[in-house]
Amino acid sequence: MQNTEFLFQKVKLGNTEVKNRVSVAPMTRISATSEGIVTDRMVSYYTSFAKGGFGLIITEGTYIDDKNSQTYYDQPGIAYDEQAEAWKKVADSVHQEGTKIFMQLQHTGPLSQGNRFADETVAPSAVQPKGEQLTFYLGKGPFAMPREVTKEEISDIIKSFVSAAQRAKSAGFEGVEIHGANGYLLDAFLTEHTNQRTDEYGGSTENRVRLLVKVAKAVREAVGQDFAVGIRISQSKVNDYTYKWSGKEEDAKIIFGHLGQAGLDYIHVTEFEALQPAFDSSDVTLVELAKQYGGLTVIANGQLEDVSRAKDIVEKGADVVALGKGALANHDWIKKIENGEALEAFDAEKVLRPTAKLKDFEL
Repeated sequence: MQNTEFLFQKVKLGNTEVKNRVSVAPMTRISATSEGIVTDRMVSYYTSFAKGGFGLIITEGTYIDDKNSQTYYDQPGIAYDEQAEAWKKVADSVHQEGTKIFMQLQHTGPLSQGNRFADETVAPSAVQPKGEQLTFYLGKGPFAMPREVTKEEISDIIKSFVSAAQRAKSAGFEGVEIHGANGYLLDAFLTEHTNQRTDEYGGSTENRVRLLVKVAKAVREAVGQDFAVGIRISQSKVNDYTYKWSGKEEDAKIIFGHLGQAGLDYIHVTEFEALQPAFDSSDVTLVELAKQYGGLTVIANGQLEDVSRAKDIVEKGADVVALGKGALANHDWIKKIENGEALEAFDAEKVLRPTAKLKDFEL
């Protein structure tokens, strides 16, 4: 019998106490209305994880404004009070099962595949994104060439993150997660080849992490200390899976060190395999580097569905384990572990079959 007691320990994310160490990872869905309003099927989807025993749920990326932040058609938003009102049904239903829920706030930047508000995309610099759009989210062909975002627009984007966080708080969420990963806008600022700026937001690693820090500090100031604020960080992108920080551990020291002083409650690290070394120069994982240099609570994501792997990553410094494919295959993952039941393997055909409107994937 595997020792699973560590999974059922309570964890604090800022001032928010979570009943166990297991979270549902943020996973893209395109099942809102065309106006970005939460549907009843979304309420059922999130509630099913709460019923299954997960201590925390982090929602899919949710767009923050009516300008350039939307990533997909039928993506939910938090740009309007009407959208926030609809999200209340999700928060209320999840809370009835004793689970906490955070909203992930997303600005797509250069990787939009569908935006009802704008035909153009914006990025730190006018650099053609690598790869092609994701077909399972109804995309086709190369990404659009983005326009370089202005300093005035950067100020507006910070304000949009703040307003979105305030709406999430009004909707009953316990916290928000700032999406700073996977090639979307904030990560595009962090990434060398997508950020060719020569102002204070470009060049050195300290400059490239500046916008992430500003967003974190502004959100924290707006929502107060009792509302959890975290950030998701990755090296790889949805369109560039093999990308690594060129400065390796020195970059990790700067990035996590600055984020650790930005008023955040946690850092959510996502890698294709969380237990693999972050760089080819050492055996240290990105989770360990985040813990060492950030000094905050750490959520780890990346093929951790097996209990032994979850235990290993906790021993390496993770406080919470976030499951994507494992959660999709087992909405009751926690209860199955608790009862010693076998887990279902992730079957993309089975999980993704229902309709395009209900497609799920971990991004």
